[in-house]
Amino acid sequence: MLIRANIAAFFLLIASFGFSGVADVFGQAKPAVVVLNKTENDLAIVDPATMKVTGRVAVGEGPHEVVISDDGKTAFVANYGAQTPGNTLSIIDIASAMELRRVDLGPLLRPHGIQLIGGKLYFTAEVNRAIARYDPASNKVDWIMGTGQNASHMIAGSSDQKAFYTANIGSDTVTMFRFQNVPPAGSTITQIPVGKQPEAIDLSPDGKEVWIGLNAENAAEIIDTATAKSVAKLPLGGRPYRVRFTPDGKTVLNTILQTKEIVLVDAASRKEVRRIKLESTPLGVAFSKDGKTAFITAVQPDVVLRVNLETGEVTGRVETGKVPDGVAVTGI
Repeated sequence: MLIRANIAAFFLLIASFGFSGVADVFGQAKPAVVVLNKTENDLAIVDPATMKVTGRVAVGEGPHEVVISDDGKTAFVANYGAQTPGNTLSIIDIASAMELRRVDLGPLLRPHGIQLIGGKLYFTAEVNRAIARYDPASNKVDWIMGTGQNASHMIAGSSDQKAFYTANIGSDTVTMFRFQNVPPAGSTITQIPVGKQPEAIDLSPDGKEVWIGLNAENAAEIIDTATAKSVAKLPLGGRPYRVRFTPDGKTVLNTILQTKEIVLVDAASRKEVRRIKLESTPLGVAFSKDGKTAFITAVQPDVVLRVNLETGEVTGRVETGKVPDGVAVTGI
């Protein structure tokens, strides 16, 4: 009876903390949405359940893209810069809403597209026409490789770190890097011609296709990674600012600037399945783990929207600051 009473008391104590208290007790990160406000040079932390801002952290000038560590505790921010090119990364502790470190990248200018794979942070250095890798454990940039193309803006990498792709806005190409093992082992580079002004980019979870957004053609283009060739182009009725696969790889979400819509395309059939009209112009997108909910940053008015992708309903909104753009989600 005493053991049962103690167990009951323990769970009563846990319940008294609420959901966030349980996370604290077991040392797990709380669910969070992190949002970069480009013109305010900060990162806002949002509770995805209540859609309320719970914290705010100053970062470098012109923050554009953000990712979160696998354990959900740390955010990594690419400080792209404004009139003056940026050359730093901000590393943020989400729980305490504090910048732990600002990494000086030296001559690597305008860091933008970023991905955290295998504990390493891969990013583009747009001015340098290169991609690079930062190791948080050693606090060093430990690898750099040139694209040879203009305005290498966004990056998409495979989970095994053996393939990376950059969208090169100024060269109308996608650069494909292939490695026999984790970079820099056994590298090959292929330049793939695509349509006008490719910016948005994502790699399918199975690694078989790269989808890109063409700024000047209001379309998405699809590259077959086995042949390194374009195989299809899909008109979208507006510029796709971001093109993102849902976690299961079945659907591609496109944020369309001119029409203030998000467009969902079936990845297998390449057919449009849904258009969702929004109150603002959509920019960045991040998904819940099950892919049923999207968090969309949007401007004019400046908000972050929580969208049910199955019903098309906007289920929450929050004002995080001026010109919210990069967004990432953890714990949901």
